Formats: sequence, structure tokens, C-alpha cells
Amino acid sequence: MHIEAEAIICAVRAHGEHGAIVRAMTAEHGLLSGYVRGGHSRRLRPVLIPANVVMAGFRARTEEQLAGLTVELVHSRAPLMGEPLAAAALDWATALTASTLPEAQPYPHLHTALDGVLGAIEAAPAARGWAVALVRYELLLLAEMGFGLDLERCAVTDSSEELVWVSPKSGRAVSAVAGQDYADKLLRFPRFLSEGGEADWDAIFDGLRLTGHFLSRDILIDRRADVAAARERLVERLKRAVA
Repeated sequence: MHIEAEAIICAVRAHGEHGAIVRAMTAEHGLLSGYVRGGHSRRLRPVLIPANVVMAGFRARTEEQLAGLTVELVHSRAPLMGEPLAAAALDWATALTASTLPEAQPYPHLHTALDGVLGAIEAAPAARGWAVALVRYELLLLAEMGFGLDLERCAVTDSSEELVWVSPKSGRAVSAVAGQDYADKLLRFPRFLSEGGEADWDAIFDGLRLTGHFLSRDILIDRRADVAAARERLVERLKRAVA
């Protein structure tokens, strides 16, 4: 295997005294892993930061072998690591990607969306500017992994009007009329997920609760505890920022 591609670093794990195993997202080849010799050196530590963009070179004699990886920095988001809220968002978006996607399977829509989310976190003057994009990324990832929600029509009436709830069991939309007696058991369906545009904080937190429920149930069941903790940390920091 010999792959040269621009990649978004999604996870870095120490390996041995000096090396590191890196998982990086590419547009054409999906998520790839590689061993970086000297990954903990003074020269490479600032490069091997999740959310940074690198030119990556993966080389292995067989597809089963862990590739050797060389990296050259293309774009650094390291300055954002000093901002607690932005750092938590970058940490969660990349950790979710690294822990969820299978190796070496292309997901071009996810790559584009992830790049957009990270860019929004970097560029937006306020968290509300990128929180909407993050919720949409989580929803897209659920769909790409085969756990997409059916938000087009009511599960009870088949109507496309006044969809204000989502069933936590089926993942299908529920209209205001059909769900009025079960509101305490349903998840709110924020309008920005169907209509686009911006959203207020109440709608954003409704969106985070919606995607968080299905991520926990369908995606993060057997994942490492620190992955789920990264999302909890982000949500708590968002709540403190709003308060």
C-alpha cells in the first residue's frame, strides 16, 4: 500500500517510547491508521494534534500491516487548543470520527462535513455559529453508519406537517397532533434540522439531545469511555457558555 493524501488527524495514541499511532480521515480512502516514528518528538508533537490537516504518506508492504506514516503540516488548528470550548468541540468531532468509522472505507460526504465543522469552529466568532453544524454532522454520521433517522413524515399519520417530535425508539418523526399525549416520552425535533438556517440555543440543545440519544444507543455502546466523555464535556461547556 502506498497512499499520499491530504488528511485530517482524528486520533493520536502513544506507541512505545517515541512513536505514535495516528488515525486520519482522507477524502478518497476514508479513515486510515499509521505509525509515525518519532511521533512524540518536539518537532512532530505540534503537528500530530487532532483537527490539524496534514499531507500524509501511508506505506505498507501488505494491506494487513500497520502502515508507516509520514506527515507534513498543511494547516494547524493548535491555537484553538487554548480555548476550552473550541478545544472541546474539536476533540469531540475528531474522536467521534476516529472511534466510529471502519478502516479504509471512503465516506466522502463525512469527510466534507467534518472539514466544514472544524472550519466553522475555527472561523465562527461565537459557538452558536458552529454548534448547528456539529449537530448536523452527528446526524449525517448516524445516517452513514446505517442508523439514519426518518424525519420526513409522521410515524403515526404519515403527514409531513407540524413534525415537532421524534420517537426515541423508532427514530421517526411524530406530528404535534399524534404526539400530544406522549410529549414527555418523545424527543423534540428542532426545526433547523428540516428547514436549514440558524437556530437559537434551545433548538441547538434539543438537537444535541436528539443526536446524543441515538449516538449512545446505536454507535457508542461498546466504545471507549473517554469518547462519550468528550461529548459530555462539550455539552457542559456549551451550557456554561450560554448561562
